[in-house]
Amino acid sequence: MSIFNRFIGETVELSISGKKSITGIVIDIGSDIIVVYDGEQFIYIPKMHIHLISNSTDNDAEIEKPKSVPINFEEETISFRKILMNAKGLFSEVFITSNQSIHGYITNIMNDYFIFYSPVYKMMLIPMQHLKWLIPYKESERPYTLSNEELPLVPFNMTLARTFTEQCKKYEGKLVIFDLGKDPNKIGKLVKMDNGQLQLTIERNKNVFLNIQHIKTLHLP
Repeated sequence: MSIFNRFIGETVELSISGKKSITGIVIDIGSDIIVVYDGEQFIYIPKMHIHLISNSTDNDAEIEKPKSVPINFEEETISFRKILMNAKGLFSEVFITSNQSIHGYITNIMNDYFIFYSPVYKMMLIPMQHLKWLIPYKESERPYTLSNEELPLVPFNMTLARTFTEQCKKYEGKLVIFDLGKDPNKIGKLVKMDNGQLQLTIERNKNVFLNIQHIKTLHLP
């Protein structure tokens, strides 16, 4: 039993990686994930990114319990991986890095990363360890109000490596963008991978070396 189980059904305040705070009712708790309802949306938060959890002291934070949940399970217990598997094909918001959420849907789940399709960034590789939270859209919502023609749910048929490191090696010699391209040192040609280090040639032919453990997203221009 999780030490957090005492909070089920209670309104709590959570501090999350990325200096984020969330207030809501704890709906469910799994071995490595917590589900919180903030009165409008369900937030699926991996425990590894919870810095602090406590009972809410805000008397105005009274939240009515929801009647249903957006991701259903046949099993009694939930887990981070089960959430990702059941969220495939559902329009969702994921928070990863740069104080910015990404909107789209999960297409594939591999050993330690998943593929997320965004109408803005297209196909993205996201290591599971860097997912701070996932919020499923309501049934009537679509990202940016795009139509089925503008944003179809298309199966992803490309052959993928089992791990994020192995998939990154497939992009050697290609132009890549890490962490949404907010840092110019993370946009360039991936020259080589060696012992967890990425050699990247950026603008004006400068070479930089990045630790793959700290890469939060990868997409191609």
